[in-house]
Amino acid sequence: MSHTMRLTSSMWVAAYVRRCHVEGAYAVVTRRGSPEAGAVFVVLDRLDGTRTLFSQAPQALIPDGEVRDRLFIALDNVADAEAVKARMEREIKFDPDLWIVDVEDRNGRHFLELA
Repeated sequence: MSHTMRLTSSMWVAAYVRRCHVEGAYAVVTRRGSPEAGAVFVVLDRLDGTRTLFSQAPQALIPDGEVRDRLFIALDNVADAEAVKARMEREIKFDPDLWIVDVEDRNGRHFLELA
């Protein structure tokens, strides 16, 4: 049985924000969660009034035996700012340790690995 080390949430978020900046997108952490294992949500703003909310994928969506650090799924696609805000308020009530990263990219690039 092999064990792989998983990056802490704070380290993953820092690397993700840096990746966005390197690719020419703007990214900022708008909510800091648990440094060790807080769930990560990404809000992609296309700067045209539409947003997509991404969440870490449930383990059930990751094929058996596949080792990945973090895979994501789109929760709400082409949502407006108020819809995303309301959804995140509900998520925070359920899990106050979560992280939120806002990404702005006119081309809709999110740089996440999707499940």
